[in-house]
Amino acid sequence: MANTPLAVLDLVPISSGSTAPEALRRSIDLAQQTERFGYSRYWFAEHHLNPGVAGTSPAVVLALTAAATSTIRLGSGAVQLGHRTALSTVEEFGLLDALHPGRFDLGLGRSGGRPPAATREPALVGATAVVDGHTPNGLRIPAKFDFAPLLKSPRFALHKKLLQLPNAESQDYAEQIDDILALIAGTYATADGVEAHVVPGEGADLQVWILGSSGGTSAEVAGANGLRFAANYHVSPATVVEAAEGYRAAFVPSAVLDRPYVSVSADVVVAEEEATARELATGYGLWVRSIRSGAGAIQFPTPDEARAHVWSDADRTLVQDRVETQFVGTPQQVADQLETLRDATGADEVIVTTITHDHADRVASYRLLAEEWARRA
Repeated sequence: MANTPLAVLDLVPISSGSTAPEALRRSIDLAQQTERFGYSRYWFAEHHLNPGVAGTSPAVVLALTAAATSTIRLGSGAVQLGHRTALSTVEEFGLLDALHPGRFDLGLGRSGGRPPAATREPALVGATAVVDGHTPNGLRIPAKFDFAPLLKSPRFALHKKLLQLPNAESQDYAEQIDDILALIAGTYATADGVEAHVVPGEGADLQVWILGSSGGTSAEVAGANGLRFAANYHVSPATVVEAAEGYRAAFVPSAVLDRPYVSVSADVVVAEEEATARELATGYGLWVRSIRSGAGAIQFPTPDEARAHVWSDADRTLVQDRVETQFVGTPQQVADQLETLRDATGADEVIVTTITHDHADRVASYRLLAEEWARRA
């Protein structure tokens, strides 16, 4: 266990009855607390047009958090490259590194980008068998969720309209990653030999990660470039093993890594008693429903607010895979489940994301898990 660090993923959630400024202050406080608890990294996600999520710009929140912490690594989980350029991304993180050298992870995601040229199943080596919805060691692998209706929703189209300049086209993802790496390394040049040097940014001491939910493009790009890869069990639990194995199958040693390096994420809620943890997690299903329905993440509800919702069969189907793969319970129970996830994916790190309505409960969840994890070292 000592060789399996715990990290944090934070969406900067806004609880019902709260505000975005309060959510930001609480996230910075949580980063300070988890630094003290011994977590290795603290990542901020990027989401837009959500009433209940304030984490719209990882680089900005990272700058604020870096000034309030001292040792914990900080990063993006992930910058959405579909509406960004390689240059703007390297410039932003170059600025961060200039004042806080060696502390930042540049996590990159394909969200909102150009679809792959062809849709195909990834070719895996030694693929783990999933029988009756479980891996051999018991990790729950639910049926795949169909994201197509969500991607076709008017809200998704609005995201693209507001995030991209008119008539702009996303760059090919693999080319974009190549450009980012070249700009950081100081080797970027056009076909006719014109060089670009980013100041600050060139030579920045950044740890580059690729985040992905399947064994497709993101996993392949991460492997081909010999980069670290984060597989998202909390977003797409059905494809987490596929993602990790697709990355390993594509991995080529690089100057950064001589072997694959995988982190894996999970939604968790921890409390001293299982019943208390389940009460704290009551709002999770309704919150996921708001995202999966295309309406955007609502402010995280209280348990009573969540219980007031009248659930339809369609609602339950919409969130079933996420609810049944959230790890909720005592420190011992959740640590056991995280070990199962780690072992099923062969993960080198585990990323924990926790949302509760009350900030104190969220802090306590991270504290209790860290204490139990340390006891197992």
